[in-house]
Amino acid sequence: MPVAARLERMEDVQNHSPAVALDIDRVGIRKLKLPLLVRDRREGRQQTVAQVDAGVDLPSAFKGTHMSRFVEALDAWNDEISYQSLRRLLQTIKKRLGAQRAYARFCFPYFIRKPAPASGSSSLVPYECRLTGELDENGQSFLLEVDVPVMTVCPCSKAISREGAHSQRAIVRMSIRMTGFSWLEEFIEIAEKSASSAVYTLLKREDEKFVTEHAFANPRFVEDVVRNVAQHLSAHEQVAWFRVEAESMESIHSHNAFASIERACR
Repeated sequence: MPVAARLERMEDVQNHSPAVALDIDRVGIRKLKLPLLVRDRREGRQQTVAQVDAGVDLPSAFKGTHMSRFVEALDAWNDEISYQSLRRLLQTIKKRLGAQRAYARFCFPYFIRKPAPASGSSSLVPYECRLTGELDENGQSFLLEVDVPVMTVCPCSKAISREGAHSQRAIVRMSIRMTGFSWLEEFIEIAEKSASSAVYTLLKREDEKFVTEHAFANPRFVEDVVRNVAQHLSAHEQVAWFRVEAESMESIHSHNAFASIERACR
């Protein structure tokens, strides 16, 4: 029997009516790994690996969606990620799935080669990033999320101690909606400058001395960090909305400390 004839005889269960006729807000696939091209301020572009979620809405008349069509759409999409290329992907997913709404989320490490502050020895520092696009009858939304590791020194501990102060690694998490293109590096630099110090992958002894002294000269609460970042994001020409959180993995407490600010800018 020809292939086409066999396919015609195969039952398409997804198109059956469900036992419970309810609309589903999102249905799709998660944690599909794909190579990804990202814009890089220094090199032009950077190859990384993304973990991808993709989904659509599903009307109450259909039992299931066609999961393979998400994979086909993503496999055929090999563009550098941007607002425009993500829109093309979402339009393809909508068309293939016959959906009214589509979304895709890319989670990936972004690497920046950073010189150590004293020796100049360079190494790659990874930053966890997420890009989420949604497309429906109201248009497209585009959300950038970046996690930036930093160092904080406690101002209170420094003020009351005869020697030293407690210090620890902290994470600045930014969620940003933009009106135009901005480099990832811009937001990473804002977070690092807002803390007591940036963190590095490779440090020689002279670098450790520099980082320690610099951090202790710039003590920051999580409240200070989140306010500093929020001030810069509020003034950024391309930022329409943001949510920023600073979380400190406290070195002398059994809990973490955090602070967050959310604002619409324009």
